[in-house]
Amino acid sequence: MALTYSAGSLVTARGREWVVLPESEPDLLVLRPLGGSDDDIAAVFPAFETVKGAEFAPPEPADLGDQRAAGLLRTALRVGFRSGAGPFRSLAGIAVEPRAYQLVPLLTALRQKTVRMLISDDVGIGKTVEAGLIASELLAQGEATGLAVLCSPALAEQWQQELRSKFGIDAELVLSSTVSRLERGLDLGQSLFDKYPHVIVSTDFIKSTRHRDDFVRHCPDLVIVDEAHTCVISDDSKVSTQNQLRYELLRRVAEDAERHLLLVTATPHSGKESAFRNLLGLVRPELAHVDLDSEKGRKLLAQHFVARKRADVRQYLTKEDGLADDSLAERTAFPSDRYFKDETYKLSPEYRALLDDAIAYASERVEEADGQGRREARIAWWSAIALLRSLVSSPRAAAQTLRTRSAAAVAASAEEADRLGAPLASDSADSDALEGMDVAPGAETEENAGSRLAELAKRAQELEGPAQDLKLKALIKHLKALLADGYNPIVFCRYIPTAEYLAEQLGNDPETKKRGPLGAKTVVKAVTGTLSPQQRIDRIEELAVEAGEDAAARRVLIATDCLSEGVNLQHHFDAVLHYDLAWNPTRHDQREGRVDRYGQKRDEVRVITLYGDDNGIDGKVLEVLIKKHRQIKKDLGISVSVPDEMSTGVTDAIVEWLLLRGRQGEQAALFESDSFQQSFADLEQDWNSAADREKASRSRFAQRSIHPEEVAREVAAVREALGGAGEIDTFARESLNALGAVLRDAGDSVASGTDFTAQVGGTPVGLRDALAPVVGAEAVERDRPIPFRWSPAVARGEAALVRTDPVVGALASHVLNAALDTQVDGARPARRCGVVTTDAVSTRTTLLLVRYRFHLTLPSRNGEKQVVAEDARLLAFEGAPRNAVWLAQERAVELLDARATENTAAASGERTMTRILGQLDDVTPYLESHGDELAAELDASHRRVRAASGEIVRGLSVTAQKPADILGTYVYLPATVSAAPASAGVSA
Repeated sequence: MALTYSAGSLVTARGREWVVLPESEPDLLVLRPLGGSDDDIAAVFPAFETVKGAEFAPPEPADLGDQRAAGLLRTALRVGFRSGAGPFRSLAGIAVEPRAYQLVPLLTALRQKTVRMLISDDVGIGKTVEAGLIASELLAQGEATGLAVLCSPALAEQWQQELRSKFGIDAELVLSSTVSRLERGLDLGQSLFDKYPHVIVSTDFIKSTRHRDDFVRHCPDLVIVDEAHTCVISDDSKVSTQNQLRYELLRRVAEDAERHLLLVTATPHSGKESAFRNLLGLVRPELAHVDLDSEKGRKLLAQHFVARKRADVRQYLTKEDGLADDSLAERTAFPSDRYFKDETYKLSPEYRALLDDAIAYASERVEEADGQGRREARIAWWSAIALLRSLVSSPRAAAQTLRTRSAAAVAASAEEADRLGAPLASDSADSDALEGMDVAPGAETEENAGSRLAELAKRAQELEGPAQDLKLKALIKHLKALLADGYNPIVFCRYIPTAEYLAEQLGNDPETKKRGPLGAKTVVKAVTGTLSPQQRIDRIEELAVEAGEDAAARRVLIATDCLSEGVNLQHHFDAVLHYDLAWNPTRHDQREGRVDRYGQKRDEVRVITLYGDDNGIDGKVLEVLIKKHRQIKKDLGISVSVPDEMSTGVTDAIVEWLLLRGRQGEQAALFESDSFQQSFADLEQDWNSAADREKASRSRFAQRSIHPEEVAREVAAVREALGGAGEIDTFARESLNALGAVLRDAGDSVASGTDFTAQVGGTPVGLRDALAPVVGAEAVERDRPIPFRWSPAVARGEAALVRTDPVVGALASHVLNAALDTQVDGARPARRCGVVTTDAVSTRTTLLLVRYRFHLTLPSRNGEKQVVAEDARLLAFEGAPRNAVWLAQERAVELLDARATENTAAASGERTMTRILGQLDDVTPYLESHGDELAAELDASHRRVRAASGEIVRGLSVTAQKPADILGTYVYLPATVSAAPASAGVSA
């Protein structure tokens, strides 16, 4: 008859030890490797495979480690935990260590039976991580069974990468380019969203009536909506069909009151109060109408809304937040400021003549079309704007526009002309509209204009190069200054031909041995909408690798606005140069936000805006739109979007003035014209109102539902269970050093500590094999320095000094396995026992590293979930085990820092350890009672975190599995008074 094993017990099978999971049956055991993750779970049939009960083997008295052994083994063990026993089930298993402030949305979410949240933290704070934390926690707890992320197609692959690499969530991309392939693998009548539990979906693809109904019917029970402000409509303005379709999609998704819904946006207002209310209505219907000035309304909103500026979280959990001390204080290194500089250029005489002739042509065409009907007038209007914007951009863009037929020319009506012409000629703040919008627009609208436009195109082409294109000449000058100051800039352009032209003019060409104007060690590459989202990321990585680590090497990225949203560039770039002015200032903020965000090493990000002093357009756009936007952001500390229709009104007035000047010669100043003054007045009123509302809402709706003291309590519990950055830094340095790595301080000191690099070519082959998949085989084989950084925001190939980093995980796994296997080849930094003679104790003191296993019953709206989790604790006592005097937890932890002040003879150490190990049965009752105390504390912690949702905690229980495992035993002997210093304890 087969033996039965209870959940949480240890068994031996397939040559290793496993923990029995609650899903097991008498004839089928579901097992997780001891210290392993859920990815390693296996099913074993005891009838066909040998399964035995396992007792954790005691340490070997002769295998003694030095004074570092206990600390290294403890950290290695804790890093290996992938299933924490605390209320945050997922934190132990994700590959990112969240900042303390990023736990606030998670704590808010866990107080709701059905999670409905609007997360509106400022750009660069980490909203993706905050949403990912909530998603991974709901999935880990069984509160959600599937996940859908709705986002722009340009951001889909980045979301997929973030979820996979940081949270271990594998999601399928559902885009117009992938849906046919996915549908071929479906069974008859099966939905995509039934087959794939986790999906990332293009909002614009799924919003169409053809796909929307299937998605709504089979939608997962957890939905994240990125850039949610683009998916709502206001009640008092003209709304695009695209926005209406997105809003209808979200409204239907939100109708299911049991569905978890996370709306993510840095700009919840988008300038319209009614749009903000509609957004809140998706979260909770009554929020669309409740009086938010009342105490009741604010309390209701606080349950679902998190919105913070950088200043709110730059320093967190300090005495200023109401805490007793700064022991848990966390300082987040955002750039302190952006340094703005507006630089001008003038057109060359030849370029001036070309622009005047082009304006004259466009002016004639608009005047002629005005008499032909409204459709013809709108086609001519968009053609004129396309021509003017491309001419101001670059000779290459101008030539292509002049040779290309206008997209609006095929329109059958004025409305269709607006729909076709506007996206290519204007700059919507809607990030979903960015994809495919960087192509050069066409200007040709009639057959008989071909020769005239061709002549203009030929003249434009002849102006390429810094001799005639003084805008390019100015760019080279400013780039040289940035590079000389050690900056690596991104140059943003409006059109693909401009970006390609700049890359060609600035770069070095190895084939022709042409040397670019920026120097031989400057690498220049262009990223435009001609590349897929993944190819864009690959191109950026290629640029970083090609530039290398040489301090003299510099990187210059030329990009269109296909990179102005989504792709984070702070690891490789630290300056932005606006080569082409956007006609909506929100786009400038989006561009700058790619580098001015958490993880940027520069304290000051430089921003240069290049504008034409005499082209009739740039100076006006800069004065009226860009500078106004900057001032509002400086005053409020956050960005306030200008409504698209208001921005368009101003730029339309500028173009009208320019064309009128072209027809009538000298004209009154733009700022005195009636149309401009009316447009500017409308903009000023609307924008100031939006800023006032945003300022008031940030004050009224400041995050108050979670007090910093509550966050501090949970942060302290997490760090006690999983360890903090200081512990990981010590572990990494001491382990790598003991294993033969070459360590060097990187010189990049931060408030917490100093970064360092490690060359691992001389370490054991087992460690090198473990590191190769996470840092790259080439880096290991060529013995390149691996950077270890205190900042959790690291680039590919670098290691963050956090327990969830893959490099740290590989190192910990090697150290732990070597400690448990006395036969392993190479150095073994950690050992399971040690004897240290030290002046840190006055009587013999024994430190135990104990592994506890807990059996948790976690009720949820989907039923109870049985979980087995692990925890490691340090316990210390003075004297003999039978008469042990147990020390406080703080004192036990302090012993890890005790240093040997005398050498301990190996024979004496082995005799001491043998005697202590033989008496450890006497401490079993205390270990079991301590396990029960820990279980009670965990139970209270789970209930506390979910305090606001009584139904969720009904039936919750936590029990300790017995016996606990004594993983390590370390004896500290008091030193004699006159002893000479020693470097370590007993070492095998």
